[in-house]
Amino acid sequence: MEINRFHKGRAGEDAAADFLARNGMKIVERNFRCPSGEIDIIARDGKTIVFVEVRSTGGTKFGHAEESLIARKRRRVVNAALWYLKKSAREHASARIDVVAIRWNEGKPEINWIVNAFEARS
Repeated sequence: MEINRFHKGRAGEDAAADFLARNGMKIVERNFRCPSGEIDIIARDGKTIVFVEVRSTGGTKFGHAEESLIARKRRRVVNAALWYLKKSAREHASARIDVVAIRWNEGKPEINWIVNAFEARS
């Protein structure tokens, strides 16, 4: 049976959250939505707030999951992260944006964690 895009995305986010937690991150929030966009996972790495974008693919026919993060989506992640920091009065907190790219191989996730994947630049 073919898994639809929503369930595949949810499975990718679950795999990413489990992976990050096993690697010492504390998951603070998932699927944070605001007027500026959405952040898949918000976590803490020590005192650093980490905004995580999860990208998932079933193969490489259309490129790797990491390559699917186009400039428009990066801007939306940055804007949502800035909105979150301002809303929670943490504008001066240490923060970064990571990407967890997942390629599904025979139902098992192959995970590539890109720490500090891109910066908030104007």
